[in-house]
Amino acid sequence: MIGLPDIWISIAYIVLILTIGLWVGVRHRRGTADAGGTAREYFLAGKTLRWPAIGLALFATNISTVHLVSLAQSGFDTGLLNGDFEWMAALTLILLALFFVPFYMTSGVSTLPDFLERRYDSASRDWLVGVSLVSAVVIHIAFSMLAGGIVLRTLFGIDLYTSVIVISLITAVYTIIGGLKAVVVTESIQTIVLIVGAFLISAASWNRMGGWHAMTAVLHAQGQHNRLSMLRPAGDPSGMPWYAVFLGYPVLGIWYWCADQTIVQRVLGARDEQHARVGPLFCGFIKILPVFIFVLPGLFAYTLAATGRLDVSSLHGDSKGIYTLMITQLLPSGLVGVLVAALLSGLMGQVSGALNSISTLISYDLYKRYRPSATDRQLVRAGRVSALVALVFSLLLLPLLNRYESIFNGLNDIIAHIAPPITCVFLLGIFWSGATPRSAKLTLWIGSALGVLAYAVGKLCPSSFIGHVPFMMMAFYLFIICVALQLTFSLALPAPPAPGSAAPRTTAPAPEPLYWRSPLDPLRRPGWRGLGNYKFLSLALLLVMTLLFWLFK
Repeated sequence: MIGLPDIWISIAYIVLILTIGLWVGVRHRRGTADAGGTAREYFLAGKTLRWPAIGLALFATNISTVHLVSLAQSGFDTGLLNGDFEWMAALTLILLALFFVPFYMTSGVSTLPDFLERRYDSASRDWLVGVSLVSAVVIHIAFSMLAGGIVLRTLFGIDLYTSVIVISLITAVYTIIGGLKAVVVTESIQTIVLIVGAFLISAASWNRMGGWHAMTAVLHAQGQHNRLSMLRPAGDPSGMPWYAVFLGYPVLGIWYWCADQTIVQRVLGARDEQHARVGPLFCGFIKILPVFIFVLPGLFAYTLAATGRLDVSSLHGDSKGIYTLMITQLLPSGLVGVLVAALLSGLMGQVSGALNSISTLISYDLYKRYRPSATDRQLVRAGRVSALVALVFSLLLLPLLNRYESIFNGLNDIIAHIAPPITCVFLLGIFWSGATPRSAKLTLWIGSALGVLAYAVGKLCPSSFIGHVPFMMMAFYLFIICVALQLTFSLALPAPPAPGSAAPRTTAPAPEPLYWRSPLDPLRRPGWRGLGNYKFLSLALLLVMTLLFWLFK
């Protein structure tokens, strides 16, 4: 439980975010109402976003209460290992900026299923719509609400579902009314609050422990120095040796960062290709921070508990609440309210981003397809209704998802079984001209079925061979199977010539054809001069990440 001053600080933050979101959304709609672009303005912010807002919004949509709670838990349990997910994301964002962004921007698509239809066919589009909706509801909304509910229940003593419902409804108000512009502006604010709050708890744990050397001394004394390693050897009990990280994460990361509507929609709202490319790279540099401000505090908590400076008896062996414990024991009154505001910002940012993406998918990929004469006003209304329905459905999933011991591992376990066929179809579709519509459709269907089967067997029969395969390696194995399937189907089954050269259904220009003739083609496109050039930034980010992995190997 926290004191009254901290409660008022948290309430003031919620009111502030609600006011800003409503003001920005209403003001933006009024300013563009006469331009005839109502739906475009609502879903893609009128394509006016600049690279700082895109980078911050990408970070805010990815980083949520799930990360603050679960990465601190992982730091407490296994050390810096799960920081691999954060730093590998930076490498994936380089791929997004270099190879995927040019396609998305020049084709003029509003959703990624729309892009997939232009490259393949409507069947592939429909399947991706379904998967995108499921992932947005389960991964981006339900898990975030669960983590936020656990924190709020611990801090305020409010029932889990009551606290989640209240915060979700507040988020839905400014998201549904304001559209993407309101989402991006509030996400940018919330990202700053999130980082500041995380720095506060990091500094508090650092000071209580006495610094880095004091922490490492405790780890060496207990024979736990491997907790500082992010690249573990083969046979590591965590199930994440170094090769699993480099083989498995790209499968998850390419789907999440390059082919997931909730994430890529921030890029689709960019004012031009240069802003769309630099925005993800800016986010890649920000992704360096989570290891130090999300994971490392958990490791400090482990050494604090080992030396008797942090009382963890109330956890009763369940480390899921370690971050909340650190807030209440390490911070003075007043700062506790700031950190609670940071947790709320993560929850609201994740939910708002996913709700807007669901609105876009439903309106453009379902409603407009079956009602092509629908007006912009009708599209916006359909999006708002669908967002509200998705929110309610996410709340219903909370009891099921709460069964996972680790929220972060549970989230990535689900992604590992969803991502492989989508990553395969996008990669081969962009880099191989021989990928056919029929091969994509069959790969998506069979690959998804195999993912569901592997997930079910692993959970129902944990002692089986499949049950013993770590989820990162499972993602890699499923991806290899999907690549073999699409290659085989493309070569064995006849297909119409030039699958990407058909005229698009809309008036927006599309590249001809919709695949790179050479992997070097996207690198030949012009960029800004000087330090803002996307090629320079990509190389700089790659070198920085290589150095960091070497230092923490």
